[in-house]
Amino acid sequence: MASKAIIVGVGIPMIIVGALMAWLWAPIEGELQNQIELVGSTIGILGVVFFISGLFYSKEPVMH
Repeated sequence: MASKAIIVGVGIPMIIVGALMAWLWAPIEGELQNQIELVGSTIGILGVVFFISGLFYSKEPVMH
């Protein structure tokens, strides 16, 4: 059972903010372009991690 709160509340916004930072804000800055791209990419990658973890989250422990 996926957790929509984690996916929609955390994962997708982090992916969007990271992409906007890396693609829109970084080219505007001259001196700090590499650092802004790094931070934006890191936020986007963490957003993907949260998105995937939200897909596998379940409140009930899985016992085999």
